[in-house]
Amino acid sequence: MNLPDSLLAPLWYEGGWGLFVFVLGLAIWRAPWRRLGDNIQSNVWLGTAVSLTVLWSMKAGVSPGLNLHLLGAMVFTLEFGPALAFIGLTLVLAGITMNGAAGWASFGLNALLMGAVPVGISYAIYRFTDRKLPKNLFVYIFANGFFGSALMILGTGLAASGVLALAGAYTLEKLSEDFLPYFILLGFSEAWLAGMVLTLLVVYRPEWVWTFDDSVYLAKK
Repeated sequence: MNLPDSLLAPLWYEGGWGLFVFVLGLAIWRAPWRRLGDNIQSNVWLGTAVSLTVLWSMKAGVSPGLNLHLLGAMVFTLEFGPALAFIGLTLVLAGITMNGAAGWASFGLNALLMGAVPVGISYAIYRFTDRKLPKNLFVYIFANGFFGSALMILGTGLAASGVLALAGAYTLEKLSEDFLPYFILLGFSEAWLAGMVLTLLVVYRPEWVWTFDDSVYLAKK
């Protein structure tokens, strides 16, 4: 993650920007902007983005493009839905890019790998659990916050590794030895952090979580 500007061929960055502009435009068009018209909700959205900017700034890595950091995409998606979550993560990426943690040429590709992919995985997991699993508080927190966040990180790692391998930046052998295994450890950290944050939110501020409905998850439980 956090691809630098000189790691891949220019065509990858150009393609990344083109696809990013399309996805961003779709997110802007479909985003429930009325929700941000409420001062409390807009403050929560901005506060989440600022918090994740700090979180993304704390990263570890040994080679260009092979950086690791927590994402927080699952919590953001559950709070505001996929469109606003992707837009928010785009702002987070802009913040760390301005601080020199990533390049502007690679911004579009980074936004897809660290924004669109994890948000898409997060929302798919939520939709699956909402349709297939019992609707109660325990299932919501553990299936989405804990297990879902871990799966989201693993899926993002596979997507990033696939791009790096296809672009010829690193061999599959190096990625499987020096990059992918660490996503398992990162998944545990993401799961515990997201699970704890989500637990606090649904207990004390359920109105901040777009996908959580008291009448569905708590009624008759």
